[in-house]
Amino acid sequence: MKKYFVIGNPISHSLSPKLHNYWIKKNNIKAEYLKKELTLIELGEFVNEIKQKKIAGANITVPFKKSIIPYLDKLSPDAEKTQSVNTITVEKNNLIGHNTDIFGFEQAFKKFNFSIEKKRVFILGAGGVVPSIILALNNMNTSKISVSNRTKEKALSLKDRFEKISVLNWGEIPEFDIIINATSLGLKNEIINLDLKNVGQNKIFYDVIYNPSETNFLNTGKKLGNLSENGKLMFIYQALASFELWHGIKPYIDEQTIELLNL
Repeated sequence: MKKYFVIGNPISHSLSPKLHNYWIKKNNIKAEYLKKELTLIELGEFVNEIKQKKIAGANITVPFKKSIIPYLDKLSPDAEKTQSVNTITVEKNNLIGHNTDIFGFEQAFKKFNFSIEKKRVFILGAGGVVPSIILALNNMNTSKISVSNRTKEKALSLKDRFEKISVLNWGEIPEFDIIINATSLGLKNEIINLDLKNVGQNKIFYDVIYNPSETNFLNTGKKLGNLSENGKLMFIYQALASFELWHGIKPYIDEQTIELLNL
């Protein structure tokens, strides 16, 4: 039986095994999908298990999406552009790093039926999934992207790949149509220490976190009269793309799939 993993730190919140094992069972595939918490020094050992064919493939989440790259043989074009990997496949004994987060984000916003074209987007955070979000936003023709991170140097490093973004000091709030929380603040119901009370109404507050389903950030947006969406659909669609890479099957997404995640 083939084994697949999602690795990260923390990882206990991940619903990837629940979703992938559901699709594995629905499609009668002889495989299982597990989650594993690792430290940075354990990455090499994990990759060796893939090379030894003990593990058939893996999803990568925070904080390893960039640090996994030196262990891989090749990157897909999107992974190369973003220097961010969330899926590993094995092809002719080579480990290939892919980025399905871009597809996941784009498909999620299509399902929200909210046009991003010519919109101003403000991103909180600069690690993990942020390069993927920026590339997706560029593909969707936004008018302006601003980024703010608690460590400004990390946000400034994004300009090496995305020259047109604006980098703001933490606490600065620009005019925006969409604000995205791409930090990990919210996984444990933390409060993002920003003064958002004067941002106005009818904006979109979007959180890449999907568990819990409503973070303090999203709750704040609602109370201020704005729309709010969590990262559930992005999570589902990036998983769909990973599943198709591994198994050659595009799983069906229906209400049962969404309800499975209890979100």
